[in-house]
Amino acid sequence: MTKIGNIELGDFPLLLAPMEDVSDPPFRAVCKQHGADLMYTEFISSEGLIRDAAKSVQKLDIFEYERPIGIQLFGSDINSMREAGIVADNANPDLIDINYGCPVRQVACKGAGAALLQDIPKMVQMTSEIVKIAHRPVTVKTRLGWDDNTKNIIEVAERLQDIGIAALTIHGRTRSQMYKGEADWTLIGELKNNSRITIPIFGNGDVDSPQKAKEMKDRYGVDGIMIGRASIGNPWIFNEIKHFLKTGEHLALPTISDRVKVCKEHLDFSMRWKSKHAGIVEMRRHYTNYFKGLPHFKEYRLKLVTTYSYDEIIKILNEVERKYSEMILI
Repeated sequence: MTKIGNIELGDFPLLLAPMEDVSDPPFRAVCKQHGADLMYTEFISSEGLIRDAAKSVQKLDIFEYERPIGIQLFGSDINSMREAGIVADNANPDLIDINYGCPVRQVACKGAGAALLQDIPKMVQMTSEIVKIAHRPVTVKTRLGWDDNTKNIIEVAERLQDIGIAALTIHGRTRSQMYKGEADWTLIGELKNNSRITIPIFGNGDVDSPQKAKEMKDRYGVDGIMIGRASIGNPWIFNEIKHFLKTGEHLALPTISDRVKVCKEHLDFSMRWKSKHAGIVEMRRHYTNYFKGLPHFKEYRLKLVTTYSYDEIIKILNEVERKYSEMILI
């Protein structure tokens, strides 16, 4: 049984990665329905949160059916992160996660996210302050290091464990790699087998199929896997992996009807969470992902991303279902 603090997650939990502009409550809802064991909010700016910025505060929205769920924070100032940690703690998540892995320039070049991999003492101090104020487990997501010359994840893990984090997720790339090349899980495996490490270690990076999940589990011995980009438009991946790990057999792939059904549910969640108008607009980024690989889908996508009518969207999706009913997307 993998546990984060007192949170029981099963024998080999699958985590939904926090993804900016993706991991909002509607997306999390469909992933939870299809097997995600632990989910996180989109990452939240500490500065935005303590200044009561509407976008940051809205990201604190969590719902009972999502549990267990973590709120993820990022920032470069220790005092601001501590204050944001108090705000996040008061929102009553199951855990608080700190982002030391985001590689994008707008974050890392301001001293937050993966930038902290260049200043381990500051990372440790920042984490310690949040551990002190939190009434729930604190976890961390990070990368192997800043670049190939500074892969310091072993030191990072040992020092963060020593000051009280409850679990660590590692993306198998450096910051300089961004999302290019292949994720390297070798150091993740070394860390998991380090006799000093007693907290759960979750691996992240390039797991996009049940076979790949089993390979990472068997080869590196991680306590669970975090899945990010492979879940976009494909929330079925969680149950597909679980079924394969348990039986060695593949679940039937989702049909076009399955895709249309979940797409509609996602849209409904989106409208309930934000508003009818905002929900329709927010959903536009997801249609291509749900129907990726569908021939001649472009004409339908154009209609879906230009209409503000819910009834029209449903009509278009029903037409897609009728036209492609016999297809299975691989």
